[in-house]
Amino acid sequence: MRTKGNQMIVNYTESGWQIITQRSHGLLAAKICAHWRKDRQPERWVETLIAAAEHDDVYNEWENEDLLNETGGPVNFKQTGFKLEYGKRLIDMAETKSAYIALLISRHIQFVHGEDSKAKTFISSLKKMERNWLEVAGVNKEEVDRAYKLVEFCDAFSLLICQGLVQPEGRKIEIGKGPDGRVYEMHASGDDLMIEPWPYDTDSVVLSWESRTLSQLTFKNADAFRKAVVAANPVTHQLRLLKCS
Repeated sequence: MRTKGNQMIVNYTESGWQIITQRSHGLLAAKICAHWRKDRQPERWVETLIAAAEHDDVYNEWENEDLLNETGGPVNFKQTGFKLEYGKRLIDMAETKSAYIALLISRHIQFVHGEDSKAKTFISSLKKMERNWLEVAGVNKEEVDRAYKLVEFCDAFSLLICQGLVQPEGRKIEIGKGPDGRVYEMHASGDDLMIEPWPYDTDSVVLSWESRTLSQLTFKNADAFRKAVVAANPVTHQLRLLKCS
């Protein structure tokens, strides 16, 4: 699943706009990643987890102004594109942690915005910077590619969950290719989610994430929207992943 921007996730529900922040979505991606089979985890495991959690952390709904569309409704991540300011800040944040995390975040920017003409120059600069990061981290390109495939998979899986795209009546939906090259699928079984092939050591994994729901549908400006989001009580969602029998 190729995302477009690093904005919040917005779902329209009977109760109003359901808002899931990028940071909550990123944390869910890290939770999906955290239980990965130990014998298939990248060598730089902790840094891979951090990259999964923080792959879009630059976007903070409490601070940014580009929150509303032309009709006054919240902007969904699919409605946005590359912004140089965010790209630079995201890489700067990653690089201050480690060269390895910078490599994974660089891969993420290239994956998400590789087809955006506005990102062409920045992506070209990232590819040049990667040479130094590889040397500093003491890793090769193939190792980074494998680790990023796991981050990408967990990002895509988290987005499917956050958008409520689990299909009814047990219909299967493709999550995407995992780092092992296999295609992973999911389908609902009651309130649980069956995953095949199974990527974890244990037979079940419980995930959680938060959302906020706004009954007001339009806002006069970003400040009004931001205040409404801050005032809304967060709701915790839980989902159990199960191994197909």
